[in-house]
Amino acid sequence: MRRTMMFILLVSVASVFAQDGQSGTPSPSRSSQSGAVSQEQPAGGDARGDVQEQPQTCMGGGGIVSFIPMIAIFAIFYFLMIRPQQKQAKMLKEMRDSFSKGDRVVTSGGIHGVITNLKGDIVTIRIADGVKVEVDRNSLTLDRVERKEED
Repeated sequence: MRRTMMFILLVSVASVFAQDGQSGTPSPSRSSQSGAVSQEQPAGGDARGDVQEQPQTCMGGGGIVSFIPMIAIFAIFYFLMIRPQQKQAKMLKEMRDSFSKGDRVVTSGGIHGVITNLKGDIVTIRIADGVKVEVDRNSLTLDRVERKEED
């Protein structure tokens, strides 16, 4: 899951920087300006007609505008992936804290049983008549399956 998020993040960053390099208008070069004298001299130009070029930066001319797609991607990741996982982890923690004797549970290994004793993080589960197993509280979930009681 984290590798996928990192890959998507790297691709989005690469696409933002690739868009900055392709502004659509070619930048003036010294070779095209050296032969022709322009009518309008910029403030920094000299008498030969050479124009001082603006230094090229990795951000181009976009500035903060180029970060908008990246900010949008982070917002999408937060609301579609990170926030739901946090809510699910919080609900699972509350459920594990609320275990009591007699609750039907399932271990992470798939063993179904009934809680018979709680001691801190150790929970004793009865999985069959006379068979009790001690497991960690964090390996349990509630048994949502409705079972028919045999008469």
